[in-house]
Amino acid sequence: MSTIAIIKTGGKQYKVKEGQELKIEKLPAEAGTKVKLETLLIADGDSGEIKSLGAPSLGEQVSAEILETGKAKKITVVKYKSKTRYKRTRGHRQPYSKIKIEKIG
Repeated sequence: MSTIAIIKTGGKQYKVKEGQELKIEKLPAEAGTKVKLETLLIADGDSGEIKSLGAPSLGEQVSAEILETGKAKKITVVKYKSKTRYKRTRGHRQPYSKIKIEKIG
């Protein structure tokens, strides 16, 4: 019986379970650091039955460990205006943190 949770971090919501690894928006901590994440919902993974629902969040937290921090693949943004000889090219690499969910609740 696995438990799933919906967590909120970096302005986004993620569906997670114990042992899962995922990339999220960069957290202000270094690799190897333990963090607590805000929990919005906890449910049973097999039946999908909701065990507890927060309004807006539960008092419980999900504990995770930061495995690594880095930057995502580079994207290129191009601005172009016709008939004016205007072209501008910029690149962007979004920072991220890779975490592993250790415990829910």
